[in-house]
Amino acid sequence: MKSAYLYVRVSTDEQKRKGYSLPEQEYRLLKYCKYYNIEVKGIYREDFSAKNFNRPEWKQLFSEIKKKSSGEEKNILFIKWDRFSRNVEYAYEMIGKLRKYKTTAKAIDQPIDFSVPESTVMLAVYLAVPEAENTRRAQNTANGIRRAKLMGRYPGKAPLGFINLTLMDGKKAIAPKEPEAEIIKWAFCQVAKNVHKISEIMKIANDKGLICSRSHFFRILHNPVYCGLISVKLNSSEEQMIKGLHEPLISESLFYQVQSVINTKRKITAKRDDLQSLFFLRGFLICPVCDRKLGGSVSKGRSKKYPYYHCRDGCRTRIDAIFLNDCYQNKLQQLILSNNAIELFKNILEDQNIKTEKASCLYAQKVLGRKIKEEELTLSRGRKLFIAGILKIDDYNELKKENQVSIKNLKKEASDIVVKLKAIDKKNQIEDKALVEIFQRFSEFDTSDKRYLVNLIPPTDVDFKTGALSLDLNQAFSKILSKKSN
Repeated sequence: MKSAYLYVRVSTDEQKRKGYSLPEQEYRLLKYCKYYNIEVKGIYREDFSAKNFNRPEWKQLFSEIKKKSSGEEKNILFIKWDRFSRNVEYAYEMIGKLRKYKTTAKAIDQPIDFSVPESTVMLAVYLAVPEAENTRRAQNTANGIRRAKLMGRYPGKAPLGFINLTLMDGKKAIAPKEPEAEIIKWAFCQVAKNVHKISEIMKIANDKGLICSRSHFFRILHNPVYCGLISVKLNSSEEQMIKGLHEPLISESLFYQVQSVINTKRKITAKRDDLQSLFFLRGFLICPVCDRKLGGSVSKGRSKKYPYYHCRDGCRTRIDAIFLNDCYQNKLQQLILSNNAIELFKNILEDQNIKTEKASCLYAQKVLGRKIKEEELTLSRGRKLFIAGILKIDDYNELKKENQVSIKNLKKEASDIVVKLKAIDKKNQIEDKALVEIFQRFSEFDTSDKRYLVNLIPPTDVDFKTGALSLDLNQAFSKILSKKSN
C-alpha cells in the first residue's frame, strides 16, 4: 500500500463536541501510515450515523474515488469496521461499488486479507456485530419507552401545548404550557360543535398564537394525550389506551366527540356542504311548469350571491331558496307533540325510575365528598408528621403524590355525577315548552338531519308565489304530532 484516504467517524454531535473520538482515530491512522510509509491523500471527518451511506463526507470521498483513474489502485483506511458501516447489507453493496473502482476498504484494528476466501467469514462477523448492537440498543430503547407508557408516563418530547418537566423524584413528566394549552382546548371545543370548517378553526388558532402546520393541527386533534390517555402498541394490530399521569387539557368525552366529527360527521368541511345546507329542500320540490324536480344553485349578483331553487333545460322556473326554506320551517314549527305522546313519554320516564336513579346519584355524591375530605385530612396529618421530623421527606413525597392522584380521581368521579344529575333533570322537563315544540330549533339541525326530516315530512301543494304549503304527515306522525293552536 503506497497511499490511502483516511476516514474517521462518530455518530453523535456530543462525541464530536467533546472531541475525544475523532482526534483519537485520526491520530492512530496517521501513526499507522507513518509507520508503514503510506502517503495520506486526504482525511474525511464524519459525524453521521452509519445506518446507511447517505453521509456528506462519505459522498465527497466516494466522488473523489470515482474521479481518479480506473487503473490506479486506491485504499480507504479506518479504525474498525463499525466506522465504515453498521448495516451488513449496505456494507457489502458499498464494498462491491468500491471494487469496481479498484478501491479497497481496510480497518487497521480488524484487518482482512481479501485474497484469502475464508477471510470473508471474519468480515461478516465484523460487520454483523455492530448491526446486532444497534438492533439491541433500539430494542432496549423501545422496551423502555413502552414500560414508561404502561406506567402512565409520556416519554420523549412533549407535544404542543405541554412542556417537559423533571419531578422531585427525578422522573420525567409533562405539564400544560400556556398559552398553547388554552388555545388547543378552544380548538377542540370548536371542532366538536361542527359549525365551522376545520381549516377556519386552525386559522383562528394560528392567529391566537398556536404556531403549527395544517398536518400538525390534524395530528393534535387525533392525539389522545390531550384527554389524558397514552396509546401503547401491544402488537402490530392492537393497541391499548393507558390513563396518563399528566394533567389532561380536555375530557375524554370531548376528545371522542371530536373524533366522531372528524371521521364520520364532517359535514361542514367544503363549499359543497355549504350549498347543501342552503338547498335542503332540493329533490322534494316539483316544477309547476314541467313537473320535474327542482335543483338549486347560487346566482352571483353585483354585490352579493343569491340562492335559488330552479328548473333546467330551458325551463325558466326560479324561486328564492331562503324564502321557501323559511316557509317550510315556519310550517314545521307549528307542529307540537300531541297530548297522547306527552303522556307516553311520562310513562317511559316513570318506567326508568328516574327518582331512584337521582337518589342513588345524590348518595354517591355525598360519599365522594366525604372521601375527598378524608384524603385532604390524611395529607394534612402527613404534613404535620413531616414538620415534626417523624416522617422522612421521601415518604412524605410519596404520600403526597398518591394523595393528589386519589383526590384527582375522586373529583373526576364527582364531576361525572354532576353531569349525570343534570341529564336526569332534563328528563324530568318533558312538559317544558322547548321540548314539546320539538321543531323550534330546526334551523340549528345538521344538513343531513334536515334532509332526513324533510324526507319524513315532505312539503306538498306548494304555492311558489305566496310560499303557502302543506306537510305530508303519514299515519304514524299524525298520531304523535298535532298542530299548535293559536
